[in-house]
Formats: sequence, structure tokens, C-alpha cells
Amino acid sequence: MPGHTHFDESTEEYLEAIYRLEREGPGVTTSALASELGVAPASVSGMLKKLDGDGYIEHRARGEAKLTPRGLEIGVRVLRRHRLAECFLTEMLGMPWDEVHEEACRLEHAISARVEQRLIDVLGDPQVCPHGHPIPPADGSDPPHPDIPLAQIAAGEAATIYGVTEEVPEILRHLGDIGMRPGAKVKVLEKAPLGGPVTIDVNGVRHAISLELARMVTVLA
Repeated sequence: MPGHTHFDESTEEYLEAIYRLEREGPGVTTSALASELGVAPASVSGMLKKLDGDGYIEHRARGEAKLTPRGLEIGVRVLRRHRLAECFLTEMLGMPWDEVHEEACRLEHAISARVEQRLIDVLGDPQVCPHGHPIPPADGSDPPHPDIPLAQIAAGEAATIYGVTEEVPEILRHLGDIGMRPGAKVKVLEKAPLGGPVTIDVNGVRHAISLELARMVTVLA
């Protein structure tokens, strides 16, 4: 297999980010991409023009972008391999869930189709990554999103934690410390007014978390 060039990896990073923002985020704009990738808006504008010229995206007014079928194929492929790598690192190598995102960002560009299939076989064809994000189907169809934010659960109701929208290590460490991982049972005890904290019960232990954090945790009601 030919090796990746720097431009190849950069293209993959952009197409993966565009896919995520299209399907899992607020939409694809220059500012959203700049924030997602940690680069200057001017750099994003130049890259979007390049991707449009190469047929990977349709670049619209106000910086909006939409993947073409060619771009969708690459974005899906890279994100699938990223999330499969996260599963491998946690399940097979025992790495903490707050450390695997950055490592998977490096691995996603090097995984071949053959290794991807072996990961699927060895891991038992996982449908979500360790953080609860769906692994997109290879055919580009939209994966199911049965989850809703914990912040939408009413006081007195119980739910099962599905995932965490932000893969920020500090947030993941804190959630892991209090037992808020995918599959854990949680009950909302109290919801303070005016954006105050949400009091929850996780495995019989009472915790107060911010409304902002409750919006980042998704659950199955």
C-alpha cells in the first residue's frame, strides 16, 4: 500500500471532521472546523477551497461545506478506523478511555482495509467506541442515534448512560472517577432551577454535576 503523504493525512483529518460536524455536530462552517481541528480560520478557508477543487466537498456561501460521495467515503473510512482503534486500545491493550483519542488520531491513517477487517473480527464488530460514539457503517449510511442528553431527563427518572459527546481527557477522567461510563445506571434526583447543578445517583452514590456536563452525557431513557 502506498504511504500517506502529509497532504493525504491532512485531507483525511478534514474530511473526518466535516463528517463529524455534519452528522454529530452543529453543522460545517469555517469557524466550527477551525475549533474542531485547532487551526486558524484562514487555514480552513484555504483547505476548503482545495477540497472543493478536488471534488471531496461542495463549498457553499458563508463557509458551509458538504461532503460529496467521494468525500463521504473517505470521511467514513477514517472515522471507522479511528473508533475501531479506540476500541482496540481500551479492550485489548487496557488503556484508559481518556487517553485513547489522541493515540487513535495517529493510528487511523495507518490502518489498512485488511487490518480494519481484523479489528472488526477480533473485537466482535463493535457498534460504538468506548465513549459511546457510533462507528459509522462502511456504506456511508447514517448510524442510529437512540441517545438523548442526560440534561433532558426529568427529576425522578432513571436512564442508562450511552456516551459522552466531548472526548476531553479531563472530562472523561472525572466521569470515570464517579462511575459515569457507558452502560452505567443513573437516576436524576434533583434539577436546580436557573441552570443550576443536576443531582444524580450513580450506582447508589449521590453526585452533583453541572448542567453543562449533563448536556455532554447522553443516555438511553
